[in-house]
Amino acid sequence: MSRPIETVLAVVLNWRSAKMTERAMRALAEALDGLDAEIVVVDNDSRDGSEDALRRAVETGQWPVPVRVVQSGHNGGYGFGNNVGIRAGRSDGKRPDAVYILNSDAFPDKDAVRALIHYLDAHPEVGLAGSQLYNDEDPHHSSAFRFPTLAGEFEQTARTGPISKLLREKRIVIADLTRTRQVDWLAGASAMIRQDVLDQIGLFDEDFFLYYEETELFLRARRAGWTTMYVTESRVRHLGSVSTGMKDWHEFPDYWFESRWMYFEKAHGRGYAAAATLARGAGLLVWKLRRLLGAPRLDAPGMFRRLMGHGLRRFFGTSARATHPLTAEPRRSEP
Repeated sequence: MSRPIETVLAVVLNWRSAKMTERAMRALAEALDGLDAEIVVVDNDSRDGSEDALRRAVETGQWPVPVRVVQSGHNGGYGFGNNVGIRAGRSDGKRPDAVYILNSDAFPDKDAVRALIHYLDAHPEVGLAGSQLYNDEDPHHSSAFRFPTLAGEFEQTARTGPISKLLREKRIVIADLTRTRQVDWLAGASAMIRQDVLDQIGLFDEDFFLYYEETELFLRARRAGWTTMYVTESRVRHLGSVSTGMKDWHEFPDYWFESRWMYFEKAHGRGYAAAATLARGAGLLVWKLRRLLGAPRLDAPGMFRRLMGHGLRRFFGTSARATHPLTAEPRRSEP
């Protein structure tokens, strides 16, 4: 039987977005006011003055809960950075009953964290719970998903009426996010995880630099018998992709292909990873045929070639060079 959630450790990961991170910290601190909670902000080796700026904000601000900043030492990616915060723990030495992960571009409503706690307390079989993400343009962000499968990979790139209708129960993105429901995995922008779960399955897999690390963690939790819930009563305003620059991508970076392959190989084996790549490639070919009939281009130029090339290299035992542009200079000024 799971214990009640009485103590919380909240982790916010910063990479070259100090102003945005400070906004997230303040919204989070207000949401945690009155709870036995502590915030750890991890600077993921920004080297742009972020760490100093965040430390000044902590030292000079009025905070309703304890807040501290720690340095990761190097930018090992999303999972690595959050693991640094989880391992740092609470400064009072208390074992948290739950860890709350919040992205630096996410701003919890005042009762958002309490809603997750209340849900977990009422449902001891649930090990992980996530919030409804929204902004002014989109009241329900795509933030709850099914685990990727061969059919799901094919449907995701084929995007064709009869195929999508036939495979609607295999679609990776869950369409109906207007109600609290069980899901396979959640975007890590706002997610609460019981410490009991982490003690049983371990932390994020640090082999992933960015993308699929959440999927893999939630899969391990499911295989260990834990349920994941999407909780609409917990609402978090989310901008999305501020640090990664994903909204500006014209093509997927190398590390996305590498993370995708690693997920399938770790979860199901090399043969399944190859089959998933073929399934995704087949879906791309379906859309190419539709383009001959006038459909618009939806995929980056060369996507099929890059996907299959990466799959061939990985299947035969070599790894594509997964460059990490997040270690380069910032791509834009902060909001």
